[in-house]
Amino acid sequence: MNLRVLLLYPFALIYTLITALRNHLFNIEYSRSFNYDIMTINVGNLSVGGTGKSPMVEYLIRCLQPSYSVATLSRGYKRKTKGFLIANKNSTVSDLGDEPYQFYTKFTHLTVAVGENRALAIPRILMEHPETQVILLDDAYQHRTVRPDFNILLTQYASPFYKDFVLPAGLLRETRSGARRANAVIITKCPDDLSDTSKNKMVEEVKRYTKENASIYFTGIKYGIPTPYGQGYKFTGKVILFAGLANIKPLIAHIKASFELIKVVSFPDHYDYTQKDIDSLMQQANTHNAQLITTEKDIVKIRSNVLFDVSNGTELFYLPISVQFLFGQGHEFDKVIHKAITNKYEQEERE
Repeated sequence: MNLRVLLLYPFALIYTLITALRNHLFNIEYSRSFNYDIMTINVGNLSVGGTGKSPMVEYLIRCLQPSYSVATLSRGYKRKTKGFLIANKNSTVSDLGDEPYQFYTKFTHLTVAVGENRALAIPRILMEHPETQVILLDDAYQHRTVRPDFNILLTQYASPFYKDFVLPAGLLRETRSGARRANAVIITKCPDDLSDTSKNKMVEEVKRYTKENASIYFTGIKYGIPTPYGQGYKFTGKVILFAGLANIKPLIAHIKASFELIKVVSFPDHYDYTQKDIDSLMQQANTHNAQLITTEKDIVKIRSNVLFDVSNGTELFYLPISVQFLFGQGHEFDKVIHKAITNKYEQEERE
C-alpha cells in the first residue's frame, strides 16, 4: 500500500461504509429494485472509466441484432439535455452524449435512448418501441434500482479491480465484493500474447470475489485501419495523435508500433472540443507535415459540431476499434448471452 493510499484510506473507509450500506439495503430488498419482462443486459465496471464499455456494447449489438430487436440505454454522460430522450435524425452529440450518438450513427435499426433514471427509462423505451426484445444498459452496474437479467463486469488487465481500492484512495466506485453481482467478468485490454499462466492466475484472483458460476473472459483491442474524415485522403503514417480518453496508453502503444508518431495531444475523457482546439491541432499538423489521427469517439463530436474544415488541406483520420476475445472465448461468450435470453423468455412463457 503506497503513501497516497495510506493518506486517503480514512476517507475511503467513509465512502466504503456509505456504498456498503446502500448495497446492503438493496440486497435485503429494503430498497426496491425492478426487473422487467424485457431482457436487460448490463455492461459496467467497479472502477471509474477506461475499461472499454462502449466497444463491449458495440460487440453485443453486433452479436444480438441479427436475432433480436435491440435498444441501448445510457445516462448520456456530459450531454447538455436532461431527462429521457430517444435518438432521432435531428439528434446531436450535445443531445445524447458522445457514446450514445456514436451508437446511433453507427448502427441501423438500433433504438438508442438516454436517461438518468434507468428504472423509468425502460418502460418509456417499450412504450415508444414495443418491438424491443433486448435492452443493453451502458454503465449501470451501480444503478441498483434496475436488476438486470445478465450483469457483465469489465475490468482492465493493467489495473484489475482486485488490486484497486475504493475512492478516493483508489478508483473503485464500491468495494471489490461488488463483483459478486456479475454473471460474467471480462478482463479487457489484454496483450495479444497473454500467457496461459497469467490467464490462470488472474482467473484465480477474480474468483475470490465472484459467485461460483460466474464466467471469466479475456479480451483485447482490435484496431481497424485509419479511416479518412474527408474524401480522397491517402494515409501516409506520419501522425499527430489527439484524443479525449480516460486511458490513452494502449492507443499510444498501438500508434507507436504501427505508424510514425510525431506527437501526442491528450484531452480529458469525453472532452468537448472547441474550434480553437481544432485550429491549433491543424496548425501543428501543418508545421510537422503530418496527418491528424484520433478515435471514433472523438470524431463523432468533431463531425456533429462541424469543427473541421476539409477544404484547408489538413488531413484527419480516425481509428476504429473493436473487442477481440482471446483464447477462442468469443464463441463461448456469444452462446452464454443467447442462452440467457432464451432462458429468460422461456421462463416467462412457463409463468
